[in-house]
Amino acid sequence: MKLIVDSGSTKADWVAIYPDNTTRFFSTLGLNPEVLRQDEVISRLDYSIDILEIKDQVTEIHFYGSGCGTDRMKSYLKNILEEYFPQADILVVEDTYAAAYATTPKNEKAIVCILGTGSNCSYFDGQKLHQKVQSLGYLIMDDAGGVQFGRLLLREYYYNQMPAHIAKAFADVVETDADYIKNNLYKKPNPNAYLAGIAKFIFDFKEDAYIKTLIEQEITRFIKYHILQYPEAYHVPINFIGSLAYYLQPEITKLLQQHQLNIGTVYQKPIDGLITYHKN
Repeated sequence: MKLIVDSGSTKADWVAIYPDNTTRFFSTLGLNPEVLRQDEVISRLDYSIDILEIKDQVTEIHFYGSGCGTDRMKSYLKNILEEYFPQADILVVEDTYAAAYATTPKNEKAIVCILGTGSNCSYFDGQKLHQKVQSLGYLIMDDAGGVQFGRLLLREYYYNQMPAHIAKAFADVVETDADYIKNNLYKKPNPNAYLAGIAKFIFDFKEDAYIKTLIEQEITRFIKYHILQYPEAYHVPINFIGSLAYYLQPEITKLLQQHQLNIGTVYQKPIDGLITYHKN
């Protein structure tokens, strides 16, 4: 049995491919090795009845994950998975490869972007990914991702920069008690997932002039600091994976066009494309 895993920081999508090519879908909490201890990874695996039922039958795992961009993090997570799935050969790569394989036809070239809880951008030459910038993690580098939008919204609210009607709407759906916020940011696990959850607020108010400006500023920053690192961007499609990219596709398309760039494929999740890729 083969397992394909597409893991962000918040959630991981799993599909089991049986020898007869039938499939089984399930999900767990995200398994980002940059923010989870070994015991936390194992706890999240143990929590899934689906995994417990099949763990000894798995012979192959292809894990595409947020936080797996360095050799150290790949080895760290691979060692945990090898202990947990004793019969399996395991490959751990960064989540950008999942985006590349899911969105880009075989042997074609593209800029491949992820805008989900975090953000990422690479050039895919049809075979390999090329990364111009090494990420320093969600505290510094994830422009236009859910973490950054959540951070911006909290700052704007607490610095009294939100228009009154937006601030009221924000306080109606987001817990704004300072102790609650600080507990989630500095004491609870996965502060990145907490911030990304707050970012969902922008979807309901993206036509408001104030929120529209925040969105445009962040997407423009992503284009400048990420996409335009690659001269190839002017000659190949710009493909996207992630909920933020999916729900902000009109805004992204407009701003790319202003930079003479062309949007390509946009998927909320890459898992369906990965199934096709691995079955083939």
